[in-house]
Amino acid sequence: AALKIISEGGYRDAQVATVAAAANIATGTVYLYFPSKADLCAEVFRYASAHEIAVLNDIAALDEPPAERFENVIRTFIRRAVRGRRLAYALIAEPVDPAVEEERLQSKQVYAQVFTGILRDGMRDGVVPAQDADVTAAGLIGALTEALVGPLTPETVDAAAGEELEEAMVDFCRRAVGLPAAGRGELRQIV
Repeated sequence: AALKIISEGGYRDAQVATVAAAANIATGTVYLYFPSKADLCAEVFRYASAHEIAVLNDIAALDEPPAERFENVIRTFIRRAVRGRRLAYALIAEPVDPAVEEERLQSKQVYAQVFTGILRDGMRDGVVPAQDADVTAAGLIGALTEALVGPLTPETVDAAAGEELEEAMVDFCRRAVGLPAAGRGELRQIV
């Protein structure tokens, strides 16, 4: 129930009484499992992030060339964020309690690991220039999340901006790691 509420209105709408009513339980029952709203929201963040990371890990593990997996991870990250814009904004940028912010910081490290593995594969195969894969991956996550903040802001309605952003970020990320710009060909849709 809390995930649904946050997906529709963000953390500010996830009052414990509202979550309890949506789950058809007493407010006190929520407090049996979560001592505070912050604890409840941190758990929702962990749950939602784990799902998104699993999707990207599945793509990163495919038996495809590193450059293709790299691009598919970027496209999937952006497409899923734009399609689930309210939840993505909550996960990426919405002002939150320190407990949720701590989860956000930890999740960025896990997202970066997805890119680290692909970059190492690309360096091993000679398609990505030698570089510090951990630092590059952290920079990619920072760039992707910051680029999404404006388009995901709840007041933003421009659906076409997602496609333009996707192409721009694919080109940016490819160049950032030393790959040539994308050719605009259609990749297999994995989303």
